[in-house]
Amino acid sequence: MSNKRTIYADDNCESIGTLFKLRYPSLIIGLFLGIGISFITSSFEEVLARNVQIVFFLPFIVYTADAIGTQTEAIYSRGLRTKKAKFSDYLIKELSLGLIFGLTFGIVSSAVTLLWLHDTLISLSVGIASFIAITTAPIVALIVAQALQSIHKDPAAGTGPIATVFQDMISIVIYGIVCSIIIL
Repeated sequence: MSNKRTIYADDNCESIGTLFKLRYPSLIIGLFLGIGISFITSSFEEVLARNVQIVFFLPFIVYTADAIGTQTEAIYSRGLRTKKAKFSDYLIKELSLGLIFGLTFGIVSSAVTLLWLHDTLISLSVGIASFIAITTAPIVALIVAQALQSIHKDPAAGTGPIATVFQDMISIVIYGIVCSIIIL
């Protein structure tokens, strides 16, 4: 058993230097992976060029998945700090919430898209991609938070940037693949 203690990023107690040291590693990882997102997005150039309206929904899909993942990581990180979090319990509940939110957001976004653009293929793509991206978001957040906790890094300081960039990548890939299958 490791005696290594986790230092938590606490603005009330820690110096700016300590807070910087705790926070910069995950932000540097996010910087480079964020640049990678541009390369991933460019791999869907053919489907994006086919209909520019596909791009309208990229920020929505990325944001909604990220927002749901952010809630999960905040709640789980708080539980980890108080030592009350059990990964398996959170996994079951958060996957269930991801499915419920995914289904709800997928249906609503598909309906709004259809009413707005009158394009069944884009509407179907947005709805399916939203469902899948949102369903995966809590799982990504939990895995990243748990991994950081396991290596004695503050999950609250690191999970946000790392889980966000991974979920953004996943959401873009999901949307790109779904649009490629349905629209191309």
